[in-house]
Amino acid sequence: MATEKGKVCVTGGTGFIGSWLIFRLLHRGYSVITTVRSDPEHKRDLSFLTSLPGASERLQILRADLNNPESFEAAIEGCTGVFHVATPVDFEGKEPVEIVTKRSIDGALGILKACLNSKTVKRVVYTSSMSTVQFPSNMEDIDEVDESFWSDEDYVKAHKPYGGSYVISKTLTEKAVLEFSEKNGLEVVTLIPSFVVGPFICPKFPGSVRTTLALLLGNEYEYNLLVKLCMVHVDDVARAHIFLLEHPDVNGRYNCSSDEMTLESMAEFLSAKYPEFHIPSKDYLKEITWYKIPSVTSKKLIDCGFKFEYGVEEMFRDAIQCCKEKDYL
Repeated sequence: MATEKGKVCVTGGTGFIGSWLIFRLLHRGYSVITTVRSDPEHKRDLSFLTSLPGASERLQILRADLNNPESFEAAIEGCTGVFHVATPVDFEGKEPVEIVTKRSIDGALGILKACLNSKTVKRVVYTSSMSTVQFPSNMEDIDEVDESFWSDEDYVKAHKPYGGSYVISKTLTEKAVLEFSEKNGLEVVTLIPSFVVGPFICPKFPGSVRTTLALLLGNEYEYNLLVKLCMVHVDDVARAHIFLLEHPDVNGRYNCSSDEMTLESMAEFLSAKYPEFHIPSKDYLKEITWYKIPSVTSKKLIDCGFKFEYGVEEMFRDAIQCCKEKDYL
């Protein structure tokens, strides 16, 4: 039986990670205020959140927008913890990177100021991304990255990897968040998940799940992103967020990645496990190349006492089952 744990805020509650985090927090007995973008015509169906167990008693949904950081103040007021999950996503580069980055940084710093002014927020957990550590300037020479690595803005601009705008905006935002924490004495820790895989309760098909299942969906344009894939189950990501909020002695950055697979080993695994799908041959997949991506170590998180509960088999099982239920597969 869940017990009352206090009030926390989750920004970006309609997203893949945000909605699963709300589900886990309610299950653990927290009261949750989540923020969603303004919807003047009230067309957005939020029943996937309001129908969660415990939501009728302990979930409140407020409108807020990163373009107007002050709009988060009401949601943060009276909370002891804040999970800043919301982020502008522009993988296609529709907007200049400077505009996306400014919106991300201004929104994050506005939220941190509201946390500081609240006088009740004890800790903020900021959701970063593996992209902030995996593109250092000398990435071709590195086999594994820990939290001391940062993606290099000039390297990303020169090499233009897919989602380069996202890489730069997440990297610069995380740096700004940690700098604000240092200067103002607000306790902030950042969680750096790798590719998040598994089931989802949000109505939108999460991009990381779609990419991971590219071999099953036949999305050849995404195969190169799977040449080497660091992965983590969405439930482990949600649990890691809560772990970092509750742990008495954490600081700085924490990678969150439990497994990795190559494109060929993934094809072999999926062919054996899911023979009903037509998986491309290993000979065909051998021809596909991409950047030499470093592995991601989660030693710092594990050394604090966190335990990953899911492996590759569960990630694919839960994602595939969910996609079948929602008619994506």
